[in-house]
Amino acid sequence: MREAFALLPLLLATPALAETPDIVVTGGGLAPSIGAAAYDLIVIDRERIGGTASGRVEDVLRDVAGLQQFRRSDARSAHPTSQGLTLRGLGGNASSRALLVLDGVPQSDPFGGSVTLSAYTPERLGSIRVTRGGGAGALGPGALAGTIELESADAGTLPGLAAGIAYGSRDAVDADAGLAGRLGSGHASLSAAYARGDGFIPIRAGQRGGVDRPAPYEQASLAARAVVPVGAETELQASMLGFVDRRARGTAYTDNSSRGADASIRLVGRGDWGWSALGYVQARSFASQFASIAADRNSISQSLDQYNTPATGLGTRVELRPPVGPDIELRLGADWRRTSGRTQELATFVAGAPTRGRVAGGRTDTLGAFAEASAKLGALTLTGGGRIDYWAIADGRLREWPLAGGPMLNDSRFADRSGWRPTARAGVAWAAAPALTLRAAAYTGWRLPTLNELYRPFRAGADATAANAALKPERMRGTELGADWRPADGVRVGATLFTSRLDDAIANITLANGPGNFPGVGFVSAAGVYRQRGNLDRIAARGVELDAAARLGDVTLAASYAHTRSTVHARGVAAPLDGLRPAQTPRHMASATVGWRWLSTTLRYVSAQYEDDQNMRALTDAMTVDARIAVPLTGGLTMELRGENIGNARVDATVSGTGIIERAAPRTVWFGLNWRG
Repeated sequence: MREAFALLPLLLATPALAETPDIVVTGGGLAPSIGAAAYDLIVIDRERIGGTASGRVEDVLRDVAGLQQFRRSDARSAHPTSQGLTLRGLGGNASSRALLVLDGVPQSDPFGGSVTLSAYTPERLGSIRVTRGGGAGALGPGALAGTIELESADAGTLPGLAAGIAYGSRDAVDADAGLAGRLGSGHASLSAAYARGDGFIPIRAGQRGGVDRPAPYEQASLAARAVVPVGAETELQASMLGFVDRRARGTAYTDNSSRGADASIRLVGRGDWGWSALGYVQARSFASQFASIAADRNSISQSLDQYNTPATGLGTRVELRPPVGPDIELRLGADWRRTSGRTQELATFVAGAPTRGRVAGGRTDTLGAFAEASAKLGALTLTGGGRIDYWAIADGRLREWPLAGGPMLNDSRFADRSGWRPTARAGVAWAAAPALTLRAAAYTGWRLPTLNELYRPFRAGADATAANAALKPERMRGTELGADWRPADGVRVGATLFTSRLDDAIANITLANGPGNFPGVGFVSAAGVYRQRGNLDRIAARGVELDAAARLGDVTLAASYAHTRSTVHARGVAAPLDGLRPAQTPRHMASATVGWRWLSTTLRYVSAQYEDDQNMRALTDAMTVDARIAVPLTGGLTMELRGENIGNARVDATVSGTGIIERAAPRTVWFGLNWRG
């Protein structure tokens, strides 16, 4: 966090806030491509972003059916490394297969590929754009399943002064404060957020033992942003985000913490030659403890202490849009991203003390160039483009040594690797009638293995999973057909049929049952299984997505449904998985929200899914109901009453080999006050 606070003076060391009506700046990137009409795109506006019962960004994203984290828990109780994002049934792994960016900056953890969703408070966001389907083109590689674009709110949207506080179940507190205003001819904003709670007991009632206890959390973030003109058609955008996230997992020896400081600078030119240049840095640190629990859950011992995982992400991206003619758009550009990091651990505990030290990590680089052309020709919109990426995996190393002294147990240095990966996407949208647009698209994409997947073994309960430094990049190809119907202003109905194929899909592959000693992880008890990360032949997914939204006077309606059939195709050591469903992949997901003035209700459904790759540990389906009442009082003051999972439905998050079930959040009620000056 020191790095985050140190950036504040740099971001705010400009003339004082003043009323200066000279040049208006937007704070956003270049305008969305006209070719976006050919893809399955959902836009979530600021009103909805700030209107969920939980007040959390991950809840907002659930409005888009088919968009999910690896597990059903949210950022208050999930293990942070399970918060990978995906779409369209391409799950089975906790690393993100969807590309999430904030103001153009990739947000996945440089080491593990998950996303610290607690860092993004709804009050700071102006919109969220979700594009289902792969091949992000100008935003870089990694968008196998889709792209999630978070855009910061601008000065015209943010209130000059804002503050809010809410008190909820289990002694929980949510608080936020913000300041925004003119900065010469530009604008600046500063905001802070804090959340804490005593938490709930994750293990289901009736299965708990003496070791089980509530799982508290404490989270804080600070963000600053300045947007100033540096010419008649050019603006400079400087952003900083710092966060701290501490959670426990419901027993002793399960504390974990995440810290981060991100900074970026973006220049945007809006003249005849549109252009943008972005540079960013991410500094992250993660720590986590792990425990071994007896079968009767009445005794516990520490099994691993991942005491530090420092990681850094660096990157830059440039884009140029030359003027080539009316209703024609050409996008040219290049990008580079480097991730580096290592895990530092104390392992192999005996009588409560570690006996072994471990360090594992490395570096990855991607360097790419892209070109995309789009044209609006009467009722037709055509788009097509391609990328070429060079990738490199280097400096991979695993070192293990006895803490009591003696020779090195393992000092493995893995061979550097590199290669080239071309990808492309194309689409067409046809305005078949004034209110009806038909669209079709095809695309390819790819993702490099994360440092976590390549080099770090891990444990989840009694199960242990070994890393695999030989993992190959994942490759995706997909097609879709869709229709958008807009019969009236503020009314939209969309439908999309899709098929996707993920080759060399990275999964945690079960190889043996405990008890026994296994390479890369050590001893696994009889209650656990031994897995290793590996490349499956492919995951094939096909399905349908339906979306609808309407604003009829004071009434708003929004609904989303996704049906996906995902199948693993595998051979060799993974042959037993052939024909099964990927882990943590439901067939049905649905969300519906009805709002009227100051009242809104959201219904969500997720069908049954499997915890494991062998489809032996089932998680039941779940239906939850949320509600929010926001009553304006006076002088910008609003009173809120919010309820999450008000029916207290059981939502399974994980299940162990012995049938022990961990649940996601139970009923949570909030009372709050918000003031917007």
